[in-house]
Amino acid sequence: MAEAVKEVKTLNYCVDNQWCESTTDKYMDVTDSSTGEVFAQAPCCTAGEVEAAILSAHKAFGSWSALPLQKRTQVLFKWKALLEQHADELAYICSREVGKNLDEAMGEIVKIIEGCEVGVAAPMIAKGESLMNVSAGHDTVTYREPLGVFAGIAPFNFPAMIPWGWMIPLAIVTGNTFVLKAASLVPTSSVRLFELLQEAGLPKGVVNVVTCSRTEAELLMTHPLVRGVSFVGSTSVGKHVYSVAAAHGKRVQAQTEAKNHGLVLEDASLERAAAGIINSTFGCAGMRCMALPVCVVQDSVADEFIAHMKRFAQQRVVGCSYDPKTELGPVVSGEHQAFVKSWIDKGVEEGADLVLDGRNLVVPGYEKGFYVGPTIFDNVTEDMTVGRDEIFGPVLAIKRVADFEEGITLMNSSRFANGSCIFTESGYYAREFARRTHAGMVGINVGIPVPVSFFPFAGHKDSFFGESHVFGLDGIRFFTETKCVTSRWFTEADKKQKKVDTWEGTVNR
Repeated sequence: MAEAVKEVKTLNYCVDNQWCESTTDKYMDVTDSSTGEVFAQAPCCTAGEVEAAILSAHKAFGSWSALPLQKRTQVLFKWKALLEQHADELAYICSREVGKNLDEAMGEIVKIIEGCEVGVAAPMIAKGESLMNVSAGHDTVTYREPLGVFAGIAPFNFPAMIPWGWMIPLAIVTGNTFVLKAASLVPTSSVRLFELLQEAGLPKGVVNVVTCSRTEAELLMTHPLVRGVSFVGSTSVGKHVYSVAAAHGKRVQAQTEAKNHGLVLEDASLERAAAGIINSTFGCAGMRCMALPVCVVQDSVADEFIAHMKRFAQQRVVGCSYDPKTELGPVVSGEHQAFVKSWIDKGVEEGADLVLDGRNLVVPGYEKGFYVGPTIFDNVTEDMTVGRDEIFGPVLAIKRVADFEEGITLMNSSRFANGSCIFTESGYYAREFARRTHAGMVGINVGIPVPVSFFPFAGHKDSFFGESHVFGLDGIRFFTETKCVTSRWFTEADKKQKKVDTWEGTVNR
């Protein structure tokens, strides 16, 4: 009996709240990371289709921005309720396409809900400032106003949370409209999330969704109607987005690569530290910008710490991402699987000690899935690229140091400065670390120091390009511009005077 042919769904793009079939002849495969099977194809939208999305957003801006802010927040209120209602479905979709386990995928949905909660607080946090009698008879008020069309370029590792939790809620609630380039490897979560946003009553054109190659995406950085670009991805692409978009007069926030470091001192509770680090290092198969791929460990306790890490890593349940028992799922694609394995090969070639090797992992029943097992290197030195560059997989590099001073100096020598953490019982070293680390997000005995959405996600150095970060007040500032209004009102006696106003008069004290 012939094996049944599994349906491969052809995805569409959305403009003006209409799902449209692309005229392109190029489609990109979307795979189930656990099985390796293609289950959908995303269109490589043409430049004309991308421009149609921009024009739709521009057309919608006038009426959307004119709505009272409280009416815009009502859409997010309704969407939040739908997200909670469909959370399990959304987590499964995300888990299937990316490879993260169900708990990690649910974490994405929770963060989108959190982004909605910050968005509906916009009436409180997007207010301007005012001062009466700044000069004789003059009052000044500032307003924060929307700019117009924003573009978002989403990464493959968080295809739900980053565009739909970080970017879109604050962009639209402040009155802007949006064009999202969903990550072509993993677009199905964006499709479903947008369907729910449409169900929540979003007017047509306020958000538009396309998938395309980098060539067509260039239009989002150069089109005169696009006012700003929010990007998350690699440093090389982020630098390109920043330079091109800024050269065309757009504001940019580009959150890029990380090689986050954790410092483990000899006074730390080592087993507890290892337990706190294990998910940071191997959660989401290491495909997390807040992953902890480097542990800088005081040499006096390094052997004991590594023994704990190896034991915990070997206990991780590896399997199909949407099996509830799975703790470590596959990486996103066969190409990325080969990329991560090549980095492990390079670490061996460079002379690092391979404590745990995940290259040959096979999951029974899922032999075609994109699995890489937990991998640990010891004695990684600064001349080894495996300890300097982002691998974006379940690979941990251990660097040994003599003391705190050597550790903080080594960590700060990295060209990346996204997140860092320290494990210690010393208040002095904890304070010194928080004060001196270059990273923008810092953990004290916290392995994944991701801030909640009312604080900024604040990478530094080669981990971020721009001025305003995502989340919180930084996000509000990015999606709005300040208007400063000074006013003066006259009495009947004032009106009869023929005195000419001068600039000096406005500063008359």
